[in-house]
Amino acid sequence: MFSMAVAAMRRRRFAAAAALVAALLATAGAAAAAPAAQASVSHSAVTSGYGGSWAGNAALNWAESHATGCWYSYGGSSCSQGYDCSGLVMAAFGHGAGIWLPHSTYAMLGNPHLHWIPLSQARRGDLMFYGSGHVEINTVWYHQTFGAHDWGQRVGWISWGPWWYPTAAYRVW
Repeated sequence: MFSMAVAAMRRRRFAAAAALVAALLATAGAAAAAPAAQASVSHSAVTSGYGGSWAGNAALNWAESHATGCWYSYGGSSCSQGYDCSGLVMAAFGHGAGIWLPHSTYAMLGNPHLHWIPLSQARRGDLMFYGSGHVEINTVWYHQTFGAHDWGQRVGWISWGPWWYPTAAYRVW
């Protein structure tokens, strides 16, 4: 029964991917059009020992130590009320790195702190956007992210699968 519900949820998320992919492609085109602005930030100021940004690693460290095991709650942005995906990312980057992102995956995509990167270059602490408007934080483990997944689930790690995988990656600085 539970696996049927998970499969149905994943099919719904996959079906909703087209809208986010269109938004991501539009944002990626804008990011590619302004490489000089991104190049003005020194590489050493942006990266960490894991290859991602300092801010992303600080955010993931905060999330793993403060939000692991909290419940998912739509619209939530704290452990006491629960987290939704963007609420967790907002809190992690705000508390962990001092970068306050919007509490909406679509609003995050327009934020100047996010810089598009190819999925193959995603590192620990980078934001991974899934096709349905879902966002999580990349971990150091292969094909695994940390986030607030869905109703009835606790905040934590999840592995990618054939129906659950990111469609875009962004580095935050």
